[in-house]
Amino acid sequence: MPKMGITFALAKGRILQQTMPLLEQAGLVPSEDVLTTRKLMVDGPVVNGCPVRFLIIRAADVCTYVMQGAADMGIVGRDILLESRPDVFSPLDLEIGRCRLCIAGPEALVRQGSPKRGSRIRVATKYDYLTEQYYRSQGLQSEVIHLYGSMELAPLVGMAERIVDVVETGSTLKANGLIEEATLFDISSRLIVNPASSVTRSDMIKPLIARLREAVVAQRTHRSEK
Repeated sequence: MPKMGITFALAKGRILQQTMPLLEQAGLVPSEDVLTTRKLMVDGPVVNGCPVRFLIIRAADVCTYVMQGAADMGIVGRDILLESRPDVFSPLDLEIGRCRLCIAGPEALVRQGSPKRGSRIRVATKYDYLTEQYYRSQGLQSEVIHLYGSMELAPLVGMAERIVDVVETGSTLKANGLIEEATLFDISSRLIVNPASSVTRSDMIKPLIARLREAVVAQRTHRSEK
């Protein structure tokens, strides 16, 4: 009798392109090209008698699927973990999707220095919790303006004085006349596991974690040899 399968949630978008070589290195290849298919659920290989299937969903939803048990495992950015603080285990840094969570603003404004303690600052971001926590630690009151994208536009139209967003190369900031003021966190993609699954299905999940850990080491070695 075949074992009940493991469901693995993958994030759509740019990070999926970096995820696929890692999965291939680990021998966890989907049956279809997940970068082009319109399917949201794709079969994968059978590992030690355990079928694996993949869910292809929005990055912001990966934690929810894993936390609710609809997926046993998933891959998500550290920024989302820090912001949403889900009840999941994160046993492995996959060392892909590297970027940083930064505060940025118009160059002239940033050059003037940080506002005085006790003052108020308007900040555009989708990281409400992390933004409020940071400015509270600096003795500032933050008026958070929640946006889902194109943060760089907010200071240009006078809607905010700063933005908090992930930055990879900084080219978009530069193109819009913004500069980085501070780095809050270094970000990379993490493997996450549903706590209940990690206990009740550990015989299936542990081998998958081991495969991914070996793949991370192999890719790190490959990068260092370039």
